[in-house]
Amino acid sequence: MNKELLFKGLQRLFVALVMAFTGPVIYSSSLKNEEHPLFIPVLVLGIGLCFGAIYFGFKGIALLVKGFFNEN
Repeated sequence: MNKELLFKGLQRLFVALVMAFTGPVIYSSSLKNEEHPLFIPVLVLGIGLCFGAIYFGFKGIALLVKGFFNEN
């Protein structure tokens, strides 16, 4: 059991959790204000945060599994 990898995995899962809540909020906020000049950048930011949450979630789980089953 590698505690460093477990800690890194938990950190990435925490980042994914934060992104998983903020991404859809920003996305839905941008869709409510389609006439605003910053509609496209805010929409891209919201979608990017949603995809970032998925990415960091997978990486966090991978690090947790690697930390649990480390043979060192």
